[in-house]
Amino acid sequence: MDIEQQQADVIEQFVKQVGVLEGASLAGLLIEATSHPSLFAFSEILSVSNLSTLEGTQYSSSLDLLRLFAYGTWADYKSNAGRLPALLPDQVRKLKQLSVLTLAEDNKVLPYDKLMQELDVSNVRELEDFLINECMYSGIVRGKLDQLRRCFEVQFAAGRDLRPEQVNGMIETLANWLSLSDNLLHSIQDKIRWADTMSDVDKKHRKEIEDKVEDLKKTIKADLDLRGHEEILFSDSGGLLEYEEDRVRSKRYLSPTYIFLQLNLDKI
Repeated sequence: MDIEQQQADVIEQFVKQVGVLEGASLAGLLIEATSHPSLFAFSEILSVSNLSTLEGTQYSSSLDLLRLFAYGTWADYKSNAGRLPALLPDQVRKLKQLSVLTLAEDNKVLPYDKLMQELDVSNVRELEDFLINECMYSGIVRGKLDQLRRCFEVQFAAGRDLRPEQVNGMIETLANWLSLSDNLLHSIQDKIRWADTMSDVDKKHRKEIEDKVEDLKKTIKADLDLRGHEEILFSDSGGLLEYEEDRVRSKRYLSPTYIFLQLNLDKI
């Protein structure tokens, strides 16, 4: 099972549970969701209306933490740690994984120094172990560790949840893409119609040439048959035969058949 399908199944399970729990049980479920090793998207859980029951209660910080896991990073947590619940080790690892995804959204070459700063990692060995064991093995990113250049070259990174303010921009981007796709499709269809038209013209021209060639063949054959018949009629008389040969030879230069042949070949 690929990571997308596995995550979809996990999300479905949590959405169902969030819809029926409340209070401490609901807050505990959010801790479980933000600790789950296969869950990296939280917007569908956030959209469950039952979560609003936590607002204004002692468990409201659990809802804030869920929002942080949906849109924030490890650095964001450190900046707001005073008003958020303390994190379990699994949650710390998850938030750092999500932070790598956020960095990979804008840059496909991530310097080691930047990663160590964002993830609170003290050395390259620890950073590379985290990228390999917690990110690449989990399937959320693919890439190449370049120790010489001290960077991580990202080839693939799973997408994170869209922030509410990003939705309109994404809709606009998709609408522009759809418009460009439609224009490209119309252009391709026009070229196909043009190619079909040119093919029909070419076929018509070829047919005209073939018809002319056939007419020429028939004319030449008729002329040859006529000359052969005349030569047979005069073959019994030597004088007449010589006369006929001279007559035919002279006619050959002025024969309408050859004139017709020459004119039509020039047209072709």
